[in-house]
Amino acid sequence: MIQITDSSKCCGCTACANICPHNAITLQPDAMGFPYPTVNLEKCTDCGLCEKVCAFHKDYDKSLNLPNPEAYAARHKDIHEVETSRSGAAFIAISDWILEHGGVVYGAGYAEHFRVIHKRAETKEECNEFKGSKYVQSDLNDVFKQVKEDLKSGKAVLFSGTPCQTSGLNSYLGKTLRENLYLADIVCHGVPSPYIWRDYISYLEAIYNDRIYQVNFRNKQDFGWAAHKETYNFSHVGKKEETIFTKMFFQHVMCRKSCAVCPFTNIHRPSDITIGDFWGWEKTDAEINKDDKGVSLILINTAKGKTLFEQIKKHLITVQAKIENCLQPNLKHPLEESPYRDIFEQDYIKHGFKRTLEKYAYIGWKFKIKVLKRKINTAKRLLLKR
Repeated sequence: MIQITDSSKCCGCTACANICPHNAITLQPDAMGFPYPTVNLEKCTDCGLCEKVCAFHKDYDKSLNLPNPEAYAARHKDIHEVETSRSGAAFIAISDWILEHGGVVYGAGYAEHFRVIHKRAETKEECNEFKGSKYVQSDLNDVFKQVKEDLKSGKAVLFSGTPCQTSGLNSYLGKTLRENLYLADIVCHGVPSPYIWRDYISYLEAIYNDRIYQVNFRNKQDFGWAAHKETYNFSHVGKKEETIFTKMFFQHVMCRKSCAVCPFTNIHRPSDITIGDFWGWEKTDAEINKDDKGVSLILINTAKGKTLFEQIKKHLITVQAKIENCLQPNLKHPLEESPYRDIFEQDYIKHGFKRTLEKYAYIGWKFKIKVLKRKINTAKRLLLKR
């Protein structure tokens, strides 16, 4: 039976729980809200399926992969799709094609008050919820079983998610159901804590004494594609720009432990297609993102991915790229975990959200002094340039 003694060895993909024929495994959240499998010993027959299906290791299935991926810079020809997507709207071109052929799409959306979950979409309107970055580990619940049922009924299925999620789904389904399944992973920077995100929303609503009705982890419309500005729309006080969640994200104090040892941070991805922001696009084409509206990176990993790309590229502006010009950090190595990661979690458990953020100077007077010093130093540099 599966037993997680080292939390970094589990990505929470749910494959073990879904494959158990006796429903002996449930996913239980830890103190940060990250799901881990728990085995009911009374139901478990020790069949070993849960251990066999685990794909979070360096020997994950790459049997369908091309020797090396083909890389492209891509942008949707419909500028509205680009402006309302996080990067170049490559995902929209893919999902539209699946829907046009009677298929279904799975992606990350929201449940009650911005809890990030995976959802099933049958229409373009439903797919629109999958647009935009969501820097939180999504709750997969029983989505793997839903995908299986859709495939059994003959539907084409696009599943988009982190590479650990696509690898887990691929392992859970096996080769017999792969014909109508299209896997698309994202270039992932690590998945932050669901509970920190939940508490952060509550914190902001308490600060502004108002309810949030819209979130934007990276507001491209107001600040451009290259910026990383989080904004929140409140019912009465309007739109507010904040920085705390972004700072925690980039300092790697709240990501899942497994992200620091991720085996998928290379160019041999566990999906048919990989999509993400194309950082360094200038080396490939100086014009494709000159307006800073966004451009996608597409890696074609399998023959099926190549066939899919041929079907959708009529809707895209594409430029083939050299793979060496696409190698952003998370296509080369896992994130470097903060030395304060474990202490941060312990403080969060002991003191709660607000006091922990005050200790690490994300909020409170220490943070305000830090911001003020930064503004003063910026002003000094500007004066010296005159």
